[in-house]
Amino acid sequence: MNYKGKQLRLFPTDYVLLDIETTGFKPGDSEITEIAAYKVKDNKVIDTFSSLIKINKQVPPNIVEITHITDDMLKDQPPIEVVLKEFKEFLGDSIIMGHNVTFDIDFLTHYSYECFGEYITNDYVDTLTLARKYLPHLNHHKLQTLSEYYNLDIEGEHRALKDVDLTYQVYNKLKEIADEGINTI
Repeated sequence: MNYKGKQLRLFPTDYVLLDIETTGFKPGDSEITEIAAYKVKDNKVIDTFSSLIKINKQVPPNIVEITHITDDMLKDQPPIEVVLKEFKEFLGDSIIMGHNVTFDIDFLTHYSYECFGEYITNDYVDTLTLARKYLPHLNHHKLQTLSEYYNLDIEGEHRALKDVDLTYQVYNKLKEIADEGINTI
């Protein structure tokens, strides 16, 4: 059984770029608090998805400090099964893109299977992999590091939609490098 799509090492022009925020690092032990995404066609953003999610436990203080997502913000939001159903419709069969996206896919697949008995098997592109290839001189390839390298405004980072936007901008910078033929992947 294929539990995850395959990683593509290319620069697609049509994809869904996503980011999630969670209460921790392990699906099942931690919950998804936010999902956001851009739908991109011909390298242009044509639609946006963004939703907070009601969770069953409290947001740990260290996560509140990072994301600024509080229990109060989540208490009246829809539950994971509602948001995930809407997100899966938004995603369709698109290529998934994100920064360190296997983290996001693992969470989304876990909860998709838990809620609907279905895995998310879309192929994906990880901008972390691309950044390591095209910017090997950088010591770190975290989204914040790349955003600062490209002088992007990181105000509001660690919220899903802001991180989607930063990743979109970083991806386009990496694509420029690839188009110039500086490296091949």
